[in-house]
Amino acid sequence: MRGIEAAQAYLLMPHVGQVIAIFRILGIGYQGYDDLLNNLVQIGTGEGKSVVMAVTACVFALIGVDVNCSCYSEVLSMRDKNDFAPVFRALGIEERIEYGTFNRLCENLLNEQCNVRDKVREMIVDNKSKIDVAAKSVRTDPKVLLIDEVDVFLSEKFYGGTYSPSVDIKDSTIKTLLDIIWHNKTIRNLNAVKNTPAYKAFANRFSNWIFLFDEAIKDMLTALESFQSSTYIVQNDRIVYVDGESIVDNVVHGYSTIWAYYHEHEKDNISKVSLETNVGIIVNCGTFSYAEMPHEFAYITGVTGTLKTLATSEQNILRKVYNVQKKTFIPSVFGSSNRMFNSSTDVLVVKESEYYMSLRGDIDVVCHAGRAILVFFESDEKLMNFYNSSELSSIKNDVQIITEKVAAKDRELCIKRAALEGRTTLLTRTFGRGTDFICRNQQLLANGGIHVLQTFFSEELSEECQIMGRGARQGDRGSYRMILLDKELEWVLGSTWEEDLPNIIGSNLYKKLNKARNDLYESRCGAKELSIDQCRQEHEASKRFMSSLTSGNIETVKTFLKNQNQGASFVSGSSRTVLLMDATGSMSSLLSAAKETRFISNADCHISKL
Repeated sequence: MRGIEAAQAYLLMPHVGQVIAIFRILGIGYQGYDDLLNNLVQIGTGEGKSVVMAVTACVFALIGVDVNCSCYSEVLSMRDKNDFAPVFRALGIEERIEYGTFNRLCENLLNEQCNVRDKVREMIVDNKSKIDVAAKSVRTDPKVLLIDEVDVFLSEKFYGGTYSPSVDIKDSTIKTLLDIIWHNKTIRNLNAVKNTPAYKAFANRFSNWIFLFDEAIKDMLTALESFQSSTYIVQNDRIVYVDGESIVDNVVHGYSTIWAYYHEHEKDNISKVSLETNVGIIVNCGTFSYAEMPHEFAYITGVTGTLKTLATSEQNILRKVYNVQKKTFIPSVFGSSNRMFNSSTDVLVVKESEYYMSLRGDIDVVCHAGRAILVFFESDEKLMNFYNSSELSSIKNDVQIITEKVAAKDRELCIKRAALEGRTTLLTRTFGRGTDFICRNQQLLANGGIHVLQTFFSEELSEECQIMGRGARQGDRGSYRMILLDKELEWVLGSTWEEDLPNIIGSNLYKKLNKARNDLYESRCGAKELSIDQCRQEHEASKRFMSSLTSGNIETVKTFLKNQNQGASFVSGSSRTVLLMDATGSMSSLLSAAKETRFISNADCHISKL
């Protein structure tokens, strides 16, 4: 009994690097400065970034400062929150420390002024012709932003991206109208919908907001033509989507999600209760820029494992946009790395006919040596193609898979089993960051530790460093290797890749690939500023909308919502717009931006690399 009690009350001794990192975040050691400086600290993978974040948050919270610990991953964020919740409760500071994703950060900041979703829903459901003036909440306490992995925040998804809160309006007249549109395939334009008795009842119910719903009907009809191409999953009687390493059920892809519910209900995959609960009219409530959110905080700091790999333009963003004046690089307390990797010999490029056999060969060598291997793939599709290949068939039953679609509990079990002798684990790239493969098997470590095999060339050096860091952690032995498919290097080498590859194969291969990648990434990062200005304008317009919402300016609110929810322009017959973009050369940076652009208002568009 004494042993159990001791195990529940033991103390962890922080290592020197963690203490120094906390001191630097708190401004200790910066000579000539009296106030806190926005700063970032680099800590190696597996060396306790979560502990540094939690302890720093405690210090700020204890002096009355609210702290927001923001991370790119819901899973990792909730893991850290749960791990340190007992400490926060014991100190009485749980209410001052918020863990969440960058999306949650935006949501919380918006709700400080007013709950925009609830306000808009109430206004429309009650069919109001005027809105009450809301009491303005003014923040008096300063807030601190602690960013976990700043390179992810600076990625295209966030810096240059937007957060668009929406509200779903549910009513029996709306459900009846949706039923009519779904079951009557001859109704394919707004005028035809208006001629139905269901629309007339619907218009009478929402007389003050019918102008907004007419725009929604246009989008409904457009999405009806293409919803089946949406990459959703049916899980637990819900339509869900893959987001990073998580399957999220609170994401809606416009009316494609609504019609997916109807489609799966007809196939008996979705219950009637779930259908009625999850369908309605979607009203977008603004477009807020992720890039603008950090400016709401009095102090910006954080930890990352890849500060040195940031592009020059990203370094400039930190310095000029967010006034990050200081950076600290904490050396490993475990000394020099015991990872075996030689960029001259451990990066291979093979032809398609040899690719799977080369991967299998690496797996066999590692497993026969009594070690464990983690094999990272670019996508779920490529992972499954290898898993189902003839080359892997003889050991397929002994191979475990970790993808975004694997249930969280099963995933945790697979992660624990990954560091066993002779174990082969196939993973998607998402799990190359933030996933702890802890090896306590001394025989496995004696045999050489965990081997990490990457099967694709990362577009960002930071991702490569993170994947490499899944093995040889905290001074353990380990190794890393890349086996790449030659034709998949076109994005980095350009259209002449077939001619260029024979000239760089050998000791200079990685050096050439890395330089070409970095040049492309620098170019892409430089192009981010082109979209930032547009995002900033939409952000400011959305903030003015929220001010109008709280001040009771109904006409301004209506104008904004109509513009924000402009429906698809209808043309008779069908049409298709095809855009051809050079995704391998100088235009590659615009491909992702094009995917985020709303062509013909909210009409669905699909962009792929061919």
